[in-house]
Amino acid sequence: MILLFRLIVVFIVGVIICVAGVIFCLFNPRNPKNVALFAHLFGRFLRPVCGIKVITREYQDIKNRGSCVFIANHQNNYDILVAADIVQPKTVTVGKKSLVWIPFFGQLYYLTGNILIDRDNKSKARDTITQVVNEIKNRQISIWMFPEGTRSRGRGLLPFKTGAFKAAIAAGVPIVPICVSNTHDIRLNRWNNGYIIIEMLAPIETLNMNKDDARQLMAQSYTLMSEKITQLNQEVQALTQKRS
Repeated sequence: MILLFRLIVVFIVGVIICVAGVIFCLFNPRNPKNVALFAHLFGRFLRPVCGIKVITREYQDIKNRGSCVFIANHQNNYDILVAADIVQPKTVTVGKKSLVWIPFFGQLYYLTGNILIDRDNKSKARDTITQVVNEIKNRQISIWMFPEGTRSRGRGLLPFKTGAFKAAIAAGVPIVPICVSNTHDIRLNRWNNGYIIIEMLAPIETLNMNKDDARQLMAQSYTLMSEKITQLNQEVQALTQKRS
């Protein structure tokens, strides 16, 4: 019963936000500021419905840092919902062109200014890094990427791919790790899904790096994120025990 109620409410609220967002964005299409705006709206309205309490820790000087490549661990479909409040203005994601055909959400995804790539076309897919770098420079935006490349689904932090790090180095912008505590235990058939902690780590500068440094940067980021995620999971466990 709880599951059915939540699914209905999530669907209705999601459609309302998407339809209102499409209408809003038609007057200001492809403006990257709108990604954060609607991410925040989705998070604000849907997290309480799902019984999720989120503690968000933003790096104190991030709004003065200009363009960045944000990297976050990718666990499941709850990722963007729980991490919504930490999405910065003028930050867009990189997604498949096929997302556009998802009713309501796809149209909003396109109109808010996210980057669409053709992953089915291998020759074009190879140009993704170049496309991302050009978007960062030409539009003065930041990019949100999941370096694992797939959802971990409770398997812990998976190995990273180099794309996000090559893009950051080529664009000359910092890598900013964002760590999300475990969301694998969220269940829509129970009222209380406890706490999730999101923490943004200090930016890692890339100005003095070249493409040969991408793997070292990737390894450094992986270590930092792996250690922080472990700390956050322990903190959530302690917080849960304290509140129970």
